[in-house]
Amino acid sequence: MEGGVGTVIKVVVADDEEKVCQLICNLVDWPAFDMQIVGTAHNGLEALELVERLLPDLMVTDIRMPGCDGLDLIRRAKQLYDRLEFIIISGYGHFEYAQTAIKYGVGEYLLKPVKQEELASSLKKMQDHYRRRTEQLTQEEQLKLRLQSDRDRLRSGLFTDLLLSRNTDPRALQLERINQNYHYALRPGCYETVAVKADGSCGRLTPEAIEVLGEKVLHILRTLLSPFCMESEFYYQGTRAWGILNYLPEKRQTVRRQFKAALDEMTARMDLFPGQFSIGLGKVVETTGGLAQSMDSACHALDERLVEGVGKLLYAPPEDHPFLRHRSLLARTVHEMEEGLEIMDPRSVVDAVRRMGERLFNCGSTTGGDVLYLANEVCSSYVLFLRGLPCELPDTDGFVNDFQVRTEDCASARAVWEELCTAIRSSMEELISLRQQGNIRPIRMARQYIREHASEPLTLEEVSGVAGFNPSYFSTLFKKETGQNFVEYLSQVRMDRAKELLKESNLSIAKICEQVGYADLKHFTKNFRKNTGVRPGEFRKLYS
Repeated sequence: MEGGVGTVIKVVVADDEEKVCQLICNLVDWPAFDMQIVGTAHNGLEALELVERLLPDLMVTDIRMPGCDGLDLIRRAKQLYDRLEFIIISGYGHFEYAQTAIKYGVGEYLLKPVKQEELASSLKKMQDHYRRRTEQLTQEEQLKLRLQSDRDRLRSGLFTDLLLSRNTDPRALQLERINQNYHYALRPGCYETVAVKADGSCGRLTPEAIEVLGEKVLHILRTLLSPFCMESEFYYQGTRAWGILNYLPEKRQTVRRQFKAALDEMTARMDLFPGQFSIGLGKVVETTGGLAQSMDSACHALDERLVEGVGKLLYAPPEDHPFLRHRSLLARTVHEMEEGLEIMDPRSVVDAVRRMGERLFNCGSTTGGDVLYLANEVCSSYVLFLRGLPCELPDTDGFVNDFQVRTEDCASARAVWEELCTAIRSSMEELISLRQQGNIRPIRMARQYIREHASEPLTLEEVSGVAGFNPSYFSTLFKKETGQNFVEYLSQVRMDRAKELLKESNLSIAKICEQVGYADLKHFTKNFRKNTGVRPGEFRKLYS
């Protein structure tokens, strides 16, 4: 036993309110969890003194404590005894404190007022964690835990393998196969799926906090829904959770009321997890073969939060929802985007996307699914256009996926569209920067080629081919980078070479004319005089 005698887990309860301490001490049967309360404290300094003197295994403490801030208490107590575990109690308005505590590794929290069932659940987790850590589990208990872990992983496979992967093989969803392959006990009756999403500021959560969030959501769903079902299972990933319910037809209205109760309970947790929860209800089906369709409708229902608002029970739009008007809007927007992309004008491209968004939002029949579908289509069209450009590109492969990740925390259609505009603008600015950097090298190559081949009958088409651009684009780019057009630059190179030969050689003017790329002496003389103000022979006399 670490810090105690025998197998008893020593507990300190700390809260600035004496009544709360008494409530916690009397709320559960502590010996049932192999626990003994060895002390109570009403401020942070008293709690630290108890830790130093008693070396407890667990502290149940308010997140805000006088004398020593709750977070500071956790930090300093860990320094005194690094094996000390914590269950934190949070009141409303203490989000930042609770988040930081979770970041410190505090895995359990309770929201005031503390409920008996929740405290008992947290203590059971801490008991199991402690016993695993101290290797006090019997072989039978270790086997039972491994089997439970394997069972949980197997049952979650129904979500990951079939329902969320859009697997449409009807044989895989036969009742007997699900029960056998995924360790379920489904029976004939009603089958319904549910999808849950935490929106708002959940993007600020640490991975540890998201894990706590997921566990709490599953706990609420299991507590409020499972008692009314013959079979149920829930699964979470990130800020989303899903569930499958199997219940008798006469329980349908009761289950529907429990969905509302679950949403209310999740909303009460918003102090720890800022933002709001939404629940999408799937289609009720009579056979397990319809589960994929039910899950699909639950996910579509959840998309409706973007237009209906968060914090609600949501239903999927009718299957005959019209979409043709949006297709024409998409085609028009893509055309307007291409016009802006042709001239690399981020503002005109983003303006086209914004106009599309306003038309969508002002159309009363637009669904959340429409918004997400069209946003992804705009992304795909943008990427398709970029891949047709003859230059180095930013990461187009990850563009659509990155956009979808960023929209995970969007709680409205306008927020999704703003992310879309931001993503396109940032990508175009990166593209323009890459093109500016990438254009320098081809122009440098072109200038070098002109200098090395100035004595030859060079053409714009030949040099632009060396640079890897079409003549029109190369001509514009060359003028921008050098300040001269192709003909002016070529003429300047030839004149500079002619001056060198006139000063440093005894070649005839006719021979020099030929060596710098002119086939006609009269034309050479005219250009030389235009460049220097004197004829070639006069120029040579100045340096003889």
